[in-house]
Amino acid sequence: MSKVKVGLIGSQFGATLHIEAFAKVPDAEVVAAASPTRAHVEEFTRQHGIPDAYTDYHQLLARADIELVCISVPNYLHCKIVEEAAAAGKHIVVEKPLAMNLEEADRMIEACRKAGVLLLYAECLLFAPKYVRAKKLVDEGGIGRPYWLRQYEKHWGPHSDWFWDVDRSGGGAMFDMGCHGFEFARWVFGKPKVKSVTATCGTYVHTARTRADDYAVFMVEFEGGQMAQVEDSWSKPGGIEDCAEIFGTEGVIYCDVVLGSAMQVYSRTGFGYAVEKAETTKGWSHTIFEENWQYGYPQEMQHFVDCVRGKATPIETAEDGRLVLEVMFAAYESAATGRRIDFPYRPAYPNRPIESWLKSKEPQSRK
Repeated sequence: MSKVKVGLIGSQFGATLHIEAFAKVPDAEVVAAASPTRAHVEEFTRQHGIPDAYTDYHQLLARADIELVCISVPNYLHCKIVEEAAAAGKHIVVEKPLAMNLEEADRMIEACRKAGVLLLYAECLLFAPKYVRAKKLVDEGGIGRPYWLRQYEKHWGPHSDWFWDVDRSGGGAMFDMGCHGFEFARWVFGKPKVKSVTATCGTYVHTARTRADDYAVFMVEFEGGQMAQVEDSWSKPGGIEDCAEIFGTEGVIYCDVVLGSAMQVYSRTGFGYAVEKAETTKGWSHTIFEENWQYGYPQEMQHFVDCVRGKATPIETAEDGRLVLEVMFAAYESAATGRRIDFPYRPAYPNRPIESWLKSKEPQSRK
């Protein structure tokens, strides 16, 4: 059987994770990448041995041999590219969050339904080996009935500048990483319906760089009575933390994605994916090895290829991604109003998740 031909749209951090993941998927082949800056995409394809580079992603979509397109671009571009990829008959992997708002999510889902293509929502934590093992222990009854889950992810902030710009990202630390924590909790609990969301957030460190939140905590109550607490930070120096705690009636699980697969490093100069990241890695830090595998990207892409082949049913769908997006809207609105948001729920400010929180910070005369 021939390999599934893959095209990447994007050539920065997210696309790097994807190409490194596909290198470990034997029945897939990345044949092209597209990104608007010629020098950058040509260097990206040269470095990773990708045959073709385009500055116009429409040229990539026009190729008959490409079956699967992976989109890792700023959030505000997701909807447009997904609709065009669906019209071109491509199966699609889209990075979290699914879209900027629920209207866009519905358009994307409908476009892919009409075209008869898969819209695969990339949630890597559902494939991270330690988290997969934790889920298996829960499913086996190892800790009795699970009732409380805490997941937290903390670091010094994103790799790319666009994350800090709410017009292009739609939110801050809560939107960027809360997607992971919420959907991991929901998955562990068996994907029950959401009952309510309560949140708080603020900009404590990066006030000169962004209007978005750089620290956030939100709570989700599910209809089955389970509770999830998700904590996210762009303001924690010294390396990443990514942990989960799962409490059940007969036991507890503590799971750390990073420690146990990390090295202690002291650097006078700093290091990282880009020069601007070096400042955050000066001094002592812990550095992950086999990071791509520990976060489940190869396993995720293998699953997506199996779905394209018809050998697997997606464990995460675009509808899952839409619900994640809805919870993000509710979390920001809770942080803005200081009250619990009950479901079913309709956002007061539907254009982007962070809008309600930004409005709450404006002087009264401007509202």
